[in-house]
Amino acid sequence: MANTLEVVQAAISADLSGIKTLDQAIIEAIAQARTTCNQTGNTSSECVLAWEVVEELQTEKVHQQQARIRKTELEIYCEQHPEAIECRVYDV
Repeated sequence: MANTLEVVQAAISADLSGIKTLDQAIIEAIAQARTTCNQTGNTSSECVLAWEVVEELQTEKVHQQQARIRKTELEIYCEQHPEAIECRVYDV
């Protein structure tokens, strides 16, 4: 099985590129974890690693949701319209 960090980063990259949502990645990771645990046993290191991937993906989902909540209306507007006068940043 791939390194936990690699799996999580691949899922996040896919989410950001619009290929697969983070929710889909979590569902697939849960299915994979269940399959792995059924094949190798609930106490195997592969089973533990598979569930760690699920936990990491769920944690990333929460972080992304919190980041969306913290943005102001101006920040959201500037992301959509970076060329707007209101969004320019000057170094003084």
